[in-house]
Amino acid sequence: MWKRWRIRILLFLAVLGPGFITANVDNDSGGILTYSQAGAQFGYNLLWMMIPITIALTVVQEMNARMGVVTGKGLSDLIREEFGLRLTFVLMLVLVVVNFTNVVTEFIGIAGSLHLFHVTKFISVPLCAALVWGMVVKGNYKTTEKIFIVASLVYITYIFAGVLSQPNWRQALVATIRPPEESAWRDKAYVYMAIGMVGTTIAPWMQFYLQSSIVEKGVFAKNFFAMRLDVTVGSLFQDVVAWFIVVACAATLYVHGMGAITVAADAAEAMRPLAGDYAFILFAFGLFNASLFAASILPISTAYTVCEGLGFESGVDKSFREAPFFYWLYTLLIAGGAITVLILPDAQLINFAILSQVLNGVLLPVVIILMLMLINREDLMGKHKNRPLWNVIAWGTSIIVIVMTMVMLWGMIPGH
Repeated sequence: MWKRWRIRILLFLAVLGPGFITANVDNDSGGILTYSQAGAQFGYNLLWMMIPITIALTVVQEMNARMGVVTGKGLSDLIREEFGLRLTFVLMLVLVVVNFTNVVTEFIGIAGSLHLFHVTKFISVPLCAALVWGMVVKGNYKTTEKIFIVASLVYITYIFAGVLSQPNWRQALVATIRPPEESAWRDKAYVYMAIGMVGTTIAPWMQFYLQSSIVEKGVFAKNFFAMRLDVTVGSLFQDVVAWFIVVACAATLYVHGMGAITVAADAAEAMRPLAGDYAFILFAFGLFNASLFAASILPISTAYTVCEGLGFESGVDKSFREAPFFYWLYTLLIAGGAITVLILPDAQLINFAILSQVLNGVLLPVVIILMLMLINREDLMGKHKNRPLWNVIAWGTSIIVIVMTMVMLWGMIPGH
């Protein structure tokens, strides 16, 4: 018995990386802002979403990783082969636009977190942009992955910050398992925030990055158990951290009527007199780590996706000469995101942060539907095609997000 479990543990450690990294990087600057705003504006009333979102995230990520293992191809590569170049090109274009708003949001987080320690954005943003660029361009897959795993573990600071905020644990736990009253869905701001929470937790870019990482790491079918464990642990850890971010802000900002925050750093600053210096430092450091982490991953994800979809060479183990389009796109996304934060007034940057998460939520059903069409093909997946329960959860997620988006758009029409 012990020998069998020892083998499984060793397999898990060998495969650990893609699922854990992908899930946790999604708690980025935009994610932290969204969760912070959810807690600050609505208290514990959005916590009920964390359980269904975690289930949906785990299912979607497992589907994604399984396709990578079975086919040995990235998601955009499969979409191009099965649906044609025209659809792929349009999808890649939309994804680049959405991901660029996400990259801008990461540099907003870097600037805001270090500004709390009196470092101007004109120093912090260029330095961090150069750091993440050099780490990927000059590194290799194994080294980069180890750095990202360590960065993922730093998210535990938000759990400590949540505990230090001294929330009403009973109220938080009850809100986690009890859906809101029907009247909540007539609140436009509540629906908008709910879509943002789905979009920031199950972002479209994650599916492309995870499958590419699985392929590049060379995970085989014999490692299915370890791969699934990697995805499950990553998804659970991500959403436990997200739960504590909502709780921390609900227990401090919402309770004291400080619901309006403009950037994620505002949550840390406002928390300081309410929960103490330790909570402030942990929240601010967690924001910096998350923003720097995601500022590395998001441009890589976009570069992987576009290169695979359009047939260009890609991969951090390749040199600049071997994969010029991959590295130039990565470089332009980082440079463009950093420059945008430097030239735009701070008051306008918040629009990027919130909009990026809602755009993620709007694009998500399209990506999931394409995944479902691929993973249910027996000629492509064989015996590893989707089980009925997985289809129900994935289709349900897509339909719910589509309905929520339609409700949001209807509410934006004057007179509604």
